[in-house]
Amino acid sequence: MTNDELQSAIVSAQNAFASWRKVSIIARQQIMFRYVGIIKENWDRLAASITLEQGKTFADARGDVLRGLQVAEAACAGPEYMKGEILEVAKDMETRTYREPLGVVAAICPFKRDPGAAMILVELAEKAGFPKGVINVVHGAHDTVNFLLDSPTIKAISFVGSNKAGEYIFTRGSANGKRVQANLGAKNHALIMPDCDKEGALDAIISAAFGAAGQRCMALSVAVFVGETKNWVDGLVEKAKSLRVDAGFEDGADLGPVVTPESKARIESLIASAKVEGANVLLDGRGYKPAKYPKGNWVAPTIITAVAPNMQCYKEEIFGPVLVCVYVDTLEAGIELINKNEYGNGTAIFTSSGAVAEKFRQDIEAGQVGINVPIPVPLPMFSFTGNKRSVAGGGASTFYGKPGINFYTQLKTVTSKWSNTGIVSSRAQLSMPTIS
Repeated sequence: MTNDELQSAIVSAQNAFASWRKVSIIARQQIMFRYVGIIKENWDRLAASITLEQGKTFADARGDVLRGLQVAEAACAGPEYMKGEILEVAKDMETRTYREPLGVVAAICPFKRDPGAAMILVELAEKAGFPKGVINVVHGAHDTVNFLLDSPTIKAISFVGSNKAGEYIFTRGSANGKRVQANLGAKNHALIMPDCDKEGALDAIISAAFGAAGQRCMALSVAVFVGETKNWVDGLVEKAKSLRVDAGFEDGADLGPVVTPESKARIESLIASAKVEGANVLLDGRGYKPAKYPKGNWVAPTIITAVAPNMQCYKEEIFGPVLVCVYVDTLEAGIELINKNEYGNGTAIFTSSGAVAEKFRQDIEAGQVGINVPIPVPLPMFSFTGNKRSVAGGGASTFYGKPGINFYTQLKTVTSKWSNTGIVSSRAQLSMPTIS
């Protein structure tokens, strides 16, 4: 978009803010209720747009819509989240807290290659009753991002994407006095203990590693096999071989292509680097071409074993249908391996032991932990709680739930004194009050 178009969006938002902030929370809640209903009516339309542009299977795209729908449903609880606090701090004196909106805020969203669903959501928001200017969408890359980061009208920026982009956005936005929350890269691990439900764990790993062709920030990247479970890898390979890789609208497709030729080339280069560095590409998804769609950006499920932490395939976020397998002897060694990784987005453990699960929960440094759950993304009434290099600024600001409300609102405290006697002192007091 041109600078004039970007500025028009900023002006539109600022003009709308003046009246929107005065709309009662109950009236805004009613709009959200209508919005949720309209999204449900357009569920398949949204999913079809995602599949058409991004390539994932239609079933998976419907799941994406559900996750977004859950966020909208949780937002309907705004009146509960927006409650303030009150305390009688002294005789005839009370302090109240109020949550007030910051002003114009911006979200910089990932996957700019598939903006169609976002445009449909804005269309539906208008039908739900959001006034003109309350929601604005702009498109672009570096110049658009810089415009948003530098605009004095925008008070906060929320971002999801790569570390390189997110760290830049956090630094430049913060330097301009904005609040910035940024969820960045990941290298999610699952620790497989010998006492776990073997078949259940392997099925969960397959789903988490290869669903959406691995193009999720919470995708499972590394399987850490403890002790004798290293012998389970052959079974994992057989399950991965049974997956059907095909176009997203084809019946029975388990995973589709990756999003761009550039993504395919990057994924294949990391697979190649693993071989060069001495790993074993036990299942190689390069070169796959379904007969009906030979020109697609295809990478089939890939499993790499004999991986060391210094290899590129382990250090980098692959963001594709590639699972890296690492072997350790003990639970403690597995925890140590995971904690040494610079990312801390999500992790999981598969075990039937409560004591083992609790030790893992206490000692692990990732922000989102699954116990027999491979992709432990919390529902939106909780927060999205990655840590270490998976979030910018130490993860102080996160989205969803109460922390999300904290990010988008300004807290105001008001201390009031009301005398029941109606007597006014005849002489002003200049010293600090000492009322008990």
